Amino acid sequence: MTASIPKSPVASSSSGREQPFAFGLIGFPVSHSLSPVLHRAALEAVGLDGEYGCYPVPPLPEGQAMLVELVTRVRGGELDGLNITIPHKQSILPLVDTLTETAAAIQAVNTIYLEGNQIIGENTDAPGFAAALQRAFDLAGFPALSQGSAILLGAGGSARAVVYALDRSGWQINLAARRPQQATELLNLVVPPHRREKHIAIGLNSKDIGHCLESGSQVDLVINTTPLGMSPDIGENPWPNEVPLPGNAFIYDLVYNPRDTSLVKLARQSGLLAANGLGMLVEQAARSFECWTGIPAPLEAMYQALENEGC
Repeated sequence: MTASIPKSPVASSSSGREQPFAFGLIGFPVSHSLSPVLHRAALEAVGLDGEYGCYPVPPLPEGQAMLVELVTRVRGGELDGLNITIPHKQSILPLVDTLTETAAAIQAVNTIYLEGNQIIGENTDAPGFAAALQRAFDLAGFPALSQGSAILLGAGGSARAVVYALDRSGWQINLAARRPQQATELLNLVVPPHRREKHIAIGLNSKDIGHCLESGSQVDLVINTTPLGMSPDIGENPWPNEVPLPGNAFIYDLVYNPRDTSLVKLARQSGLLAANGLGMLVEQAARSFECWTGIPAPLEAMYQALENEGC
């Protein structure tokens, strides 16, 4: 069952609510997550009492009972909302009652909450990415683009939301995966049939990416959705060594630990503008916060919280 994005009732201030808010994160592992930092900062900035906990839930089948229990706690009002991260963005799907349009299209949920007697499954990664990309463009002084051409590295779970956001914004996508068939399957899953022909599935290798760059069409954006370059393997780079980055393109790496990934460093060494994935982390968290509270998220306070953490 799908629905348009529902609106949660506006939360009252801490003085007008009998119980503090209770939010949390389901995933495995979760000990490294910055989500508690962001949501605690948001609660404090808007004057709400509450807490954000982390719930390590192993992959299925081992974690099935824990996953069901946590969703039951949301249904019973014990928890006001949960974020969902790897490896449960798809395994949570059978446990929700209603998917928003975005979550249904992506077939992945990163936010759940109770509305009436229904558990709503939402995906804030897609609008979070779109907002973060625009913010990165603005901060870097990159020309405003709405219908450019992008090379997207990786066709795993993180790529779903990015493909959805880019396609809905009018971008042409060259989706590169180690197995091109995986890229084709992702495009078929996320992109409506009438727009499918404008996008291309290619191999994540020097030959296919080199051919893409030599085809004559300008590439305006390169996005890494793979974990390559993430700590502790900071020397890895998802971009093929033999191929120069496209001139004048903006480089966006979803990885944010380390802050200056190998791809971001390569981009800047090549004279290109680049950004990491911290902005997407903040923007998706802000939209989850709004689903749970009905209050506009204090974005600047959330960004500042990451600065205070040294991020």
